[in-house]
Amino acid sequence: MKKIDLISVIVPAYRQEKTIERDLRNIELNLKSYTKNYEIICVVDGFLDKTYENARKTKLRKIKVLGYKENKGKGYAVRYGMARARGNIIAFIDSGMDINPRGIPLLIEHMKWYESDVIVGSIRHSASKASSYPIRRKIYSVGYHLFTRMLFGLKITDSQRGIKIFKRSVLKKVLPRMLVKRFAFDIEILAVAFHLGFTKIHDGPVELDTKRLRFSSVRVNTVWEMFLDTIAVYYRLYVIKYYDSKNRKNWIIDNDLCIEQNLAKAN
Repeated sequence: MKKIDLISVIVPAYRQEKTIERDLRNIELNLKSYTKNYEIICVVDGFLDKTYENARKTKLRKIKVLGYKENKGKGYAVRYGMARARGNIIAFIDSGMDINPRGIPLLIEHMKWYESDVIVGSIRHSASKASSYPIRRKIYSVGYHLFTRMLFGLKITDSQRGIKIFKRSVLKKVLPRMLVKRFAFDIEILAVAFHLGFTKIHDGPVELDTKRLRFSSVRVNTVWEMFLDTIAVYYRLYVIKYYDSKNRKNWIIDNDLCIEQNLAKAN
């Protein structure tokens, strides 16, 4: 892998008014200890509370705070930030700090070592650390992993953890094709990348604090929505070939994202 000139970290935030300023400072502190070449892009997914105002209180030069009025889902927020990132390595990490941000430099080192296209934080990596994980969540997580591995052939152990790192070249190809805004965003971006030939998708360790997870249980409606979204990704990928370049004319373009225009720019 060539030398990393700039690392961009996207932080999607939804109703995090109480913690977002502290979260951003924590992420910035961990990046600053690793490299001088970074930027943090916080995307507030809907002006529903004071998350946007409180995020702007950081007033740090390398933290940019963006947002929009209506809540559109985590997947949309991440894509919105990625489209505006300048780095040749582009990551995202959930706000809320259930995943320790000191894992970002560690995952980047894994990426360099394995020459990965994508590094996925995995709770089931042998070097991961996690406090006790609710049994119901564990069952859903393992079940969904086996289900998606069967559908898409991804040789990773965890697709849903809220930290992933991509080469810019991957996102330039994948983001313009994506549709999912909410429940199956993670699996869509990984499955499409793999389908397009970016097969070096590897696991990396995370440090997970389950006490900080917003929900201690998983709602049945959420599981059902994720299942339907995942089946829809499979249908578009293998049945109607929506993601293939020959169907470019059928891709749904969101002008607010400006993905192709922005990611085509030199970093």
